[in-house]
Amino acid sequence: MSLVAFAVAACLLITLHFCVFVCVRRMRPCLGVGHLLLRWLRVCSRRARNRLPKCVRERWAYAQLLWRSLFYNSLTNCDVVSDSLLEPIFWMVDILTRWFGMVFVFLVVALTSSILIISYFCLLPLVLNTYPPFWIVWHICYGHWNLIMIIFHYYKATKTSPGYPPKMKPDIPFVSVCKKCIIPKPARTHHCGICNTCILKMDHHCPWLNNCVGHFNHRYFFSFCLFMTLGCMYCSISGRTLFINAYHAIESSYNTPPPPYTFKDKMFHKSIIYMWVLTSTVAVALGGLTLWHAMLISRGETSIERHINKKEAKRLAKHGKVYRNPFNYGRLNNWKIFFGVEKTSHWLTRVLLPSSHAPYGDGLTWDIYPHQKDIMPV
Repeated sequence: MSLVAFAVAACLLITLHFCVFVCVRRMRPCLGVGHLLLRWLRVCSRRARNRLPKCVRERWAYAQLLWRSLFYNSLTNCDVVSDSLLEPIFWMVDILTRWFGMVFVFLVVALTSSILIISYFCLLPLVLNTYPPFWIVWHICYGHWNLIMIIFHYYKATKTSPGYPPKMKPDIPFVSVCKKCIIPKPARTHHCGICNTCILKMDHHCPWLNNCVGHFNHRYFFSFCLFMTLGCMYCSISGRTLFINAYHAIESSYNTPPPPYTFKDKMFHKSIIYMWVLTSTVAVALGGLTLWHAMLISRGETSIERHINKKEAKRLAKHGKVYRNPFNYGRLNNWKIFFGVEKTSHWLTRVLLPSSHAPYGDGLTWDIYPHQKDIMPV
């Protein structure tokens, strides 16, 4: 029985091969015509593509590049695939951030100005009429010093260039080549998709500054965050009693017959509540951001380098090795390099007073693992 079945199967297989051979012989002219038709369609599509506007052709080429990047090589992983799929979203966020940059700057100026108006027209007369001379001098001196530091550092952070690598200088030391700018990238340099250029020692792009935070304006950015946090804490703490009284005055007007408050009194109470809520919220949010950047400065890192170093530390830990940040010169020395403190008096003239001095180094070259313990002995 098995031999008969084997013979039948062999006959069927031979018949199938013969039929396929005959069909291929008969279809060969059709295959040739089909091949010519495909070539003609490709030529026509290329000609039609060349007639399209340049922007459409660039978008099409970019879409093809995105699709091919999903299958680039054997090193492709889930991170690469997710980044490629989310690239249109990142591109849209970059465009919106670039367009709304001036809106964010206007919001910072408008909100800060509103607090100043309330301080000068509501709080200052109250301080002059009720506080003793010592506290009047303290509030006037500290308030105006803090205000000057905020205005100076915000202006410098927005107007100072973060620093760009030279495009026509081939002899600079570099660690890689930017895939978008096609120029050498020195150490600690990264590409900003919003500014569409490479930034020296890039930390991040700040929409509230409408500018990148890099080597030449990093100190201005951190000082602005620090003094703005101190100013908001000052307003929140000193206006706490006024806020409680104003809140009770407004709340009592809804529960009991309204007291004889004039329109000026009502505006005063609402202004105090607005100032306290805004300054307290900004103090918490901006204070957390300031502490985060203070931790990064203590470690000799930027926001981008924090993520890179964390991944590198995990990778080396799998091999039993310990990663060491090559730009970490010690906690105190990192702060002195960041603020440009070269002698003891600079803690006053360059940290506690407005100063436009240039940062340490040129942003192109960096000392790796310095032998001397203190680069700036103070």
